[in-house]
Amino acid sequence: MTEHVMSPPPAAAIKWPAGDLAMWFFILAELLVFGVFFAAYAFTRAHHVELFNTSQQSLDRTSGMINTMVLISGSYCVVRGCQAIRSGLSQACARWLWAGFGSGAVFVVIKLGEFSAKLGAGITLSTNPFYMFYLSLTFFHFMHVILGMVILAAVAVKAGQGGYSAAEHSGVETGASYWHMVDLVWIVLFPLVYVLH
Repeated sequence: MTEHVMSPPPAAAIKWPAGDLAMWFFILAELLVFGVFFAAYAFTRAHHVELFNTSQQSLDRTSGMINTMVLISGSYCVVRGCQAIRSGLSQACARWLWAGFGSGAVFVVIKLGEFSAKLGAGITLSTNPFYMFYLSLTFFHFMHVILGMVILAAVAVKAGQGGYSAAEHSGVETGASYWHMVDLVWIVLFPLVYVLH
């Protein structure tokens, strides 16, 4: 069955910020926490440059780059889901959100492989300051990806059941906002921890 396409609301009618305001406060709080983590990483690295550079060489940059592309692709899918629901295409919205969920699942599998390799090599939080930051930062972000997947799944299910429309879809935009935050944090985390010397 073909979905009826509705005209998207005019620019003046689009709510800003998109989604629920409470989610934006939560996102800002999460970004603050990550910002403190990143500042502590940079401060500690400045006092242990050689140790950080040497330890960094053991990281799998290929996996990190693949995960970067995966999350960016996921954000693209989520954007397409938002565009679809603004046009009243709830089933298309659900499909795009499930695609975003799938990108998160790929990220999780790759990251679990990285964690397994490090733990298998005997690397723990107490190995050295670099690995303490690497494991804690990436695991903290990993848990945010999991939460993002749960949110996308819940929104996708509701969209698939016709729970959103072109006129009322703040839930989709709220979930999308959280997912983009998760993506943004990784875009900072990946070069900072995996690449920069």
